[in-house]
Amino acid sequence: MTADLEAFLAESAERRLASYHELLRIPSISGLSAHAGDCRRTAEWVAADLRASGVENVDVSDTGGHPVVYGDWLHADGAPTVLVYGHYDVQPVDPLDLWKHPPFEPFVENGRMYGRGAADDKGQVHAHLRAAEALLATRGRYPVNVRYLFEGEEESGSPNLEAWLDANRERLKADVALISDTGFLQGNRPAICLSLRGNMYAQIDVTGPSVDVHSGGYGGAVQNPANALAWILAELKGRDGVVRIPGFYDEVVPLSEADRGQFASQPFDADALAAETGVPELAGEVGYTVPERRGGRPTLDVNGLWGGFQGERTKTIIPAHAHAKVSCRLVANQDPLVIFERLRAFVLQLAPDGVRVGVTLLDTARPLNTSAEEPAVQAASRAVEQAFGAAPLYQRGGGSIPVAAMVRDAMHAPVVLMGFANDDDNAHAPNESMILSNYENGIRAIVHFFDDLATTPLA
Repeated sequence: MTADLEAFLAESAERRLASYHELLRIPSISGLSAHAGDCRRTAEWVAADLRASGVENVDVSDTGGHPVVYGDWLHADGAPTVLVYGHYDVQPVDPLDLWKHPPFEPFVENGRMYGRGAADDKGQVHAHLRAAEALLATRGRYPVNVRYLFEGEEESGSPNLEAWLDANRERLKADVALISDTGFLQGNRPAICLSLRGNMYAQIDVTGPSVDVHSGGYGGAVQNPANALAWILAELKGRDGVVRIPGFYDEVVPLSEADRGQFASQPFDADALAAETGVPELAGEVGYTVPERRGGRPTLDVNGLWGGFQGERTKTIIPAHAHAKVSCRLVANQDPLVIFERLRAFVLQLAPDGVRVGVTLLDTARPLNTSAEEPAVQAASRAVEQAFGAAPLYQRGGGSIPVAAMVRDAMHAPVVLMGFANDDDNAHAPNESMILSNYENGIRAIVHFFDDLATTPLA
């Protein structure tokens, strides 16, 4: 990091924080149609910021859903090209009563920025915007060629992004993709993510009588959809944490000794995680450690469950219908579409007489694996060490980022997962926060990565 760039970051600190606040105030919740205008307003805000810094060919591009923001700077002759990805949309904010402050009124407390999107992913997008500003203000150029791609539907499964990538393949050509939508290990230990799990999200609908009926007059004569759904869900996964769907594990590659050694090397405190989540004890698939379950094994979870009477006091009915949302986190070689068909077939097999059962696919994401030996990953590791003063550990992420595999498959470029969120950021939950030193050092890590990559042979 050059002295003039550090001086610029010091001089612009107050302005930078105010800009961060401004971005977080826009309620860009992609999953709620009422906020479509806010998503477009956020896209326009990001585009204006890129233009003000000197990024070229900035475009707010329609997708059929919320827009994509694109921009580039392509004047580093002979240097590699980096495609930078982030997302400006955020998750819904309920339950509101658990927030210390309103989620779109950001505030700083104890060295953290609080607000929806502070870490996931507006804070990390903003770090990239400020790195762009600092580089162009102090050097007038980047050390590498850079293309920016900021989307507005990641928190809704990126349903329109793949088509947009296919239609814009030529202007997205890059040697490396850099995604800043991941975080550090427990204790805020710097980390580079090497893999992401995929996802399959489905809804199970069970219907019986045409309307709710009296449980006294019809109980024992009519199948109860809520009972039927409970039986189905109970059969999907055993108490040992093993998923019972036939063929679910067919493509799963067993963890090697090297894999297990890597998981064992990560800092992990089971008691601290239990306390952080508020559970009496941790649980999961038998035979595997918690880090292995979170990053190296597939899962099945019920994400939502509803049906029947839920009001005050009593109402003795057999409900007409019951529903559940179910997701599976998937590991390398598992195809979400194949897993959906296996889930669907098993659910229909389990369905008792007297009800109709449907299974609908809602969302998919393919898993991603990257080698620690990849030259661009090594460059990212050096950049994080320079910025944070500690060599990062390698981790496997438990979550999913749909664009990661999309970019890998469409661009045939290695994907570097270099994110800066603290492990206790409360992403997707009330009181989301980003440690400001992570945000600030993240800006520096981005600059270091560009500088390092300019002289790193990628072949």
